[in-house]
Amino acid sequence: MTGWNTDTLAQSAGAGAITIVEGSSFCVSGQNGDIVPDLPHGMFFRDTRLISRWTLLIDGAPVETLSSTTPEPYRAVTVGRAGHLPGRADTPLVVERDRRVEGGLRERITLRSYSREPMAYRVELVVESDFADIFEVKEGRAAGRPRAAHLDDAGRLTVASGRADSLGLAVSARGAFVAGDRLSFDVVLGPRGTWSQSVVVTPVVDGEDLLVGTDTGPLQVSEPARRFLAWQSRIPVPSLEDDAIERVILQSQRDLGALRIFDPRHPDRAVVAAGVPWFMALFGRDSLLTAFMSMTVDPTLALGTLRTLADLQGTRFDASSEEQPGRILHEVRLGATTNLALGGGSVYYGTVDATPLFVVVLGELAQWGALPEDPDDLIRAADRALAWIERDGDRDGDGFVEYERLNDHGLLNQGWKDSWDGISFADGRLPKPPIALCEVQGYVYQAYLARGLLARLQGDDTAGEAWDARADELKREFNERFWLPDRQYFAIALDGDKNPVDACASNMGHCLWSGIVDDDKAAAVAERLLSDEMFTGWGVRTLASDMGAYNPASYHNGSVWPHDNAIIAAGLMRYGFVDEANRVVLGLFEAATAFGGRLPELFCGFGRTEYPSPVAYPASCSPQAWAAATPFSLLRTTVRFEPSVPTGEVWLAPTSSEHFGDMHFRNMPFAGSRMSIDVARGGVSVAGLPAGLTLHPTPRWASAVPTRRDLS
Repeated sequence: MTGWNTDTLAQSAGAGAITIVEGSSFCVSGQNGDIVPDLPHGMFFRDTRLISRWTLLIDGAPVETLSSTTPEPYRAVTVGRAGHLPGRADTPLVVERDRRVEGGLRERITLRSYSREPMAYRVELVVESDFADIFEVKEGRAAGRPRAAHLDDAGRLTVASGRADSLGLAVSARGAFVAGDRLSFDVVLGPRGTWSQSVVVTPVVDGEDLLVGTDTGPLQVSEPARRFLAWQSRIPVPSLEDDAIERVILQSQRDLGALRIFDPRHPDRAVVAAGVPWFMALFGRDSLLTAFMSMTVDPTLALGTLRTLADLQGTRFDASSEEQPGRILHEVRLGATTNLALGGGSVYYGTVDATPLFVVVLGELAQWGALPEDPDDLIRAADRALAWIERDGDRDGDGFVEYERLNDHGLLNQGWKDSWDGISFADGRLPKPPIALCEVQGYVYQAYLARGLLARLQGDDTAGEAWDARADELKREFNERFWLPDRQYFAIALDGDKNPVDACASNMGHCLWSGIVDDDKAAAVAERLLSDEMFTGWGVRTLASDMGAYNPASYHNGSVWPHDNAIIAAGLMRYGFVDEANRVVLGLFEAATAFGGRLPELFCGFGRTEYPSPVAYPASCSPQAWAAATPFSLLRTTVRFEPSVPTGEVWLAPTSSEHFGDMHFRNMPFAGSRMSIDVARGGVSVAGLPAGLTLHPTPRWASAVPTRRDLS
């Protein structure tokens, strides 16, 4: 996942960096709570660094960290000590910083003295703002020149960007002495005394203060808390025999809730941002796959994502943004250089896979019985997407969807491995465009089948058969053109001359997931994916270790991506490779435990025999949307839960109870109702299954979207 017009990866925010998020606002700081401009720190508002320095000084010295926690996704609490006295080994002063981000930023600073004598301190908060663009900060290109601060009539420290967007900020604190770039307080503490002070950062747009959470009242009544508590009340309640896996699931639920953002024009419509800190925006591919993998948690995320993407679907030809009629966007940015509403500006369309995935997710909503009462608008959007697939997506008319950027500033690679060197030949050479990725053909295959299902739901069997026929033809052509018989795996792509790009990569696991792989080739693919060159013990590498471009510490050429592996595991299980699928599932859960219960965006591809724990990738987003959704997908894979509400059937055939033990899920949303699933060594039971549905205690080795045979 890469932002528009960047081939540079993020700098590290430093060991122990703290990230909190609410909506599209977030804050990244050091372990003691300080924000420094030389690192990718900051308080970010609409993709602009509103605060570039936020340093707390006690008698001129920074606070020494004792602990830091994030009790809620939008809140961080740091505890430290300061005020060393000459001749003493310890300090009597403990400093707590309780920070919350909610549009702006609110921080309560508390000093607690453990001295038996009165103590006096000078407390200073140094504040700077450079209004740098998020990508400048992420890539270390921020100029670091703070704008001048001023004292306004209300006694606040104010800073203006000086740009046409009129963005600014105001920092207020009762009783503060404001001079230059700092707020100061002279504090006298009695024996074992306590002092507290709140500081509020308010974004200013066009001269108007934006609402920030109030400083009064309990935490539970703040807007972020209300949203988060409402989210928690709607999602399933897991209870697992394996405590470590349960912790992973609970963390993923928490992270997914934190990554939701809301369109100001449709405040009841939640979509999933791609990840913290650098991708707190709507991404077509990321948000769609996250929504697909999170259906067991909250199907409304899929519906909100589809509706928002349909509103922003391409309508014209524009080479600069790569917009084309029917195309689904790659990325929306809310920066100070764009319009303010979600989708109001800075929309980039340079992705090849979001458009077919839009149709796939719509078909999955139908499978879950979660389509809106009137789905016609979404179906028309799906038809526009399919028209793009067959027109601009297949620019040479060979039946495969390919990409080549339309300008000199867009993404060179436009699949999910979108770094500049993410697609290569086995010897490491880069292919020339246009490039047809193997997994994208699988997504298109799924999209055709999904449209056939939707046609049948509308009573048009003839159209359904026509879409199925297109899927069948694509499958035949794909297996003929992409299969490498001498290598026994699928090429990652076809290049601009229609030559197979012969690197062995994880992309072919997505082809298993889509069902486009012929049965007689699936076993060879599964064997290769679980080979020593591909499988690290924690997960499948993005690129095999015997390839020319392999680098276990790269972004896309040998690292392990959890979402990639979730899709691979689902594909392996679909073709009946139960043991292989569960090896991937178990490896990822063990990796999550090693990372403290949270799967990162990616981690390095070193083998488990090389290092006893998975090796972190620098600057990996965490939390990250499709990594947060991965555990839900893994559980669905291992219990083999497949719904087909249109045909009145549900399949549930759990595997690997010896690894996961008993599992119980309450309050699971399904087909407009709520149900509970109990998976135990002694059997399976389901309570609350909606009327008219038949439960099959057997695996469903069929497509993820029903074919004509499923509806016969």
